[in-house]
Amino acid sequence: MKLNPKIKQNMREWAEAIVIAFVLAMIIRTFVVQAFKIPTGSMRPTLIEGDRIFVNKFIYKFKEPNCGDVIVFRYPENRKKDFIKRLIAKPGEKVEIRDGSIWINNKLVQEPEQVRRIRYYNSDPNMIYCTPGNVLSVPEDSYFVLGDNSASSRDSRYWGFVKRNDILGKAMVIYWPLTRVRKIE
Repeated sequence: MKLNPKIKQNMREWAEAIVIAFVLAMIIRTFVVQAFKIPTGSMRPTLIEGDRIFVNKFIYKFKEPNCGDVIVFRYPENRKKDFIKRLIAKPGEKVEIRDGSIWINNKLVQEPEQVRRIRYYNSDPNMIYCTPGNVLSVPEDSYFVLGDNSASSRDSRYWGFVKRNDILGKAMVIYWPLTRVRKIE
């Protein structure tokens, strides 16, 4: 059975459109924006289990991450996993958890508000970093990150620093569920 030339032309056009859409989607996902699903409560109340977010993978190509940014990165203990935490301290800074608050370079952190509101814990015997009275110096090309749900987050207090080249992007927006759509701060 021979196909009508008009049908053949339409099929070719559809196939080309599908291939182009697929290639563009892969480029966008790889270099620009990617969707992630939040699996645990380590970032409560900012992000809760089941939230779906968009991560801007492009932004840190042009600027450095800032303290307070919620970032996605490769987990230092298993680089096949992606984690999400709040960036607390940058390279060269000295960080300490004192009386439940974050101190950077011996100054109490006041901004962003999310960091100021959280009580951070540092008394778990499994914590290798940030034990009481311990001031950490963040190495060059590394960052110190913490979960917003300090009592239930495995973060830099347990496994140390995140390397700059392991940062995948900045969490920008919760897009699902619809009742939680908002910019991530």
